[in-house]
Amino acid sequence: IFRDAQGRDASAADMKILRERWIDNEVLYREGLALGVDRGDPTIRERVIFKALNVMQSNLTLPTIDEQGLRNWYAEHRANYEQAARLDFLEAVLIGDKSDEAVKKFVAALNAGIQSDAQSGLRVYKGRPRNTIVASFGAGFTEALEQSQIGAWRALPSKDGVHVVLLEGIKPGTSIAFEEVRAAVYQDWKDQKMQALRTLAVRDLGKKYTVKAVQAAQ
Repeated sequence: IFRDAQGRDASAADMKILRERWIDNEVLYREGLALGVDRGDPTIRERVIFKALNVMQSNLTLPTIDEQGLRNWYAEHRANYEQAARLDFLEAVLIGDKSDEAVKKFVAALNAGIQSDAQSGLRVYKGRPRNTIVASFGAGFTEALEQSQIGAWRALPSKDGVHVVLLEGIKPGTSIAFEEVRAAVYQDWKDQKMQALRTLAVRDLGKKYTVKAVQAAQ
């Protein structure tokens, strides 16, 4: 399911999260069966889990937070409420030989305006939000791109190899005052706190079970 959804195999970190989530769901499922919430709905496991979670959640109490505490939380998560910087850049995709020497010659030809013998394609990125560039190419690539001279081709390493790019422009990000997004900040804080409380409650329930981790066959 993970591979179909993400288009890649799960990493060790992904597998840890998936295992923990499966164990949490199994605990909730068994608690739901013990509470009898499966009666009249015996065939759908997800509904049993959902019912058990609702029963458990009804006993949780969300803590209170004062104005200063909410402002502090906003400061810690400010990036979620800012308009990200946007970058315009081009990528010349080298086809065939991608050795360091070939890339170096390719970049030199582009900057000199000389027709290169190398086959290549062009990708255009307009108004690309900074955070999506980080997700696609990596933080190091993004920082190097931001520091590039506008209008000059460069070969920049990324998390999936070297990319030949030309920075066309940067539109700086804009910050949003706390007062403008206070309601959204409070809702996000509540959602995060409740999620943490739910996870802790499920893990406490899970202490009465013995969980055996078995290495999956490769």
